[in-house]
Amino acid sequence: MHALIVFCHPEPHSFNGALKDVAVETLQQQGYSVEVSDLYAEGFDPVEGTVHYPARAEPDTFLPLTEQRHAFDRGRLPGDVQREIERLERADLVILQFPLWWHAQPAMLKGWFDRVFVYGGLYSGRMRYDRGRFPGKRAMLSVTTGAPAPTFTRHGRSGHIVALLWPIHYSLYYLGVSVLPPQVTYGVQGGGLSYQDEATFRQRLEAEKRTWAQRLEGLDNEAPIPFAGWDDWDEQGMLKAGHPETWRL
Repeated sequence: MHALIVFCHPEPHSFNGALKDVAVETLQQQGYSVEVSDLYAEGFDPVEGTVHYPARAEPDTFLPLTEQRHAFDRGRLPGDVQREIERLERADLVILQFPLWWHAQPAMLKGWFDRVFVYGGLYSGRMRYDRGRFPGKRAMLSVTTGAPAPTFTRHGRSGHIVALLWPIHYSLYYLGVSVLPPQVTYGVQGGGLSYQDEATFRQRLEAEKRTWAQRLEGLDNEAPIPFAGWDDWDEQGMLKAGHPETWRL
């Protein structure tokens, strides 16, 4: 088994960095081979644009999806994108490690989605959802937040964590990936955790590292988040009448 950890934090010695290191060590102890995609350290360019496509399909108008497909079909994807796709293809398990910034993933990681999830290669109109490119591959988010856990509940002031992470989960499912429930470490900045109190910080860090390691050791027994699939939708892309989830609409 092979795992890919996509690490997105500018400071390697951060709380996120420590959780990434725990994942590497724990998965290796379980017999995984582990690869880390360190977006900041490797200087990944998150901005899609003309600079990445010297041989354009449409020289006069930049159409990102058109250029992505054109480059993929001709084996001319940008080097950093090709590298990340190959990493994804090798992985049985993908972990995205990042802090929640402005209620979403950092711009670097969003740009990774924009550029690496190449149209025509990793997805198409027919190759998506439960008919996606990566059936059988598993993925999960390991996220840190600044505010404490109660504020991320349904009516909390920070916003419901399920709703905040849903776009990321759905993007992964769009590629056919089985998405495991996230690992969320709350209150890393603020929320009663003082950076001035080094002893408290270290105690909290060690506790969260143990929790994360225990979760990783039991991943094989976890069920993925359920999503609707092609057989659940009608011709308009809505859930079919009588589907168990229609009562939620």
